[in-house]
Amino acid sequence: MKILVPTKRVPATDDPVRVRPDGLGIDTAGRASVVNPFDAIALEEALRLREQGSTSAEVIAVSVGGADCENELRTALAMGVNRAMRVDSDAALDPWCVARVLAAVVAREQPDLVLMGKQAVDDDANQTGQMLAGLLRWPQATFASRIEIIEPGLLRVARETDRGLETVQIRLPAVVTTDLRLNEPRYAPLPALIKARRLPIEILTPAGLGVTLQPKLRVVRLEQATLERACVRVADTAELVRRLRFEAKVI
Repeated sequence: MKILVPTKRVPATDDPVRVRPDGLGIDTAGRASVVNPFDAIALEEALRLREQGSTSAEVIAVSVGGADCENELRTALAMGVNRAMRVDSDAALDPWCVARVLAAVVAREQPDLVLMGKQAVDDDANQTGQMLAGLLRWPQATFASRIEIIEPGLLRVARETDRGLETVQIRLPAVVTTDLRLNEPRYAPLPALIKARRLPIEILTPAGLGVTLQPKLRVVRLEQATLERACVRVADTAELVRRLRFEAKVI
């Protein structure tokens, strides 16, 4: 089995968010970056599927972005993926552009499974996996919280939905997007991180893949969320009930 895992470099979630002065994006200057948490879960699950199956199975990590995202690809290599590749682009890409680039990578690599995070925590778009499946005309299972190999070429996937847990069977090749409850990603040991610095990362270009990048979305304005802390102390339960009833009007 060959598994392709798209990954994205995102700002660390424990750092405060700052909007750029032009109001068109997040200011990433001086901020730590990490592998998108949902993509880290996809990486972990791909490695577990490889460990369950044949030793000849291959896991490939791919990112679309500039040279700065190679740090996160090296984290994937340290975790244990077989290969890493980067599609070079410094442009701000919408999910449609990323999906088209990934479709071209799929055509080149011919994986059996594309396993990716359901969304990136920097934009919360939750669109790329679905668009990729549509472009490929592959079946898809989104929001996966459990993945099992039933037999070669057939998976059983438990999906998180608003109505509860839905279990589906899906034939490969397919696209599966991962949810938070799927697993707990492993930590790469320090020796593996050091070794990963010397491992090669294949560099591709959109033009080399036959893709012209034409985003369909444009950020018009990004505003900082307003933090309101209106804390009122009350003397006793009776006053609390009175305020909730007559001022907040929630009871």
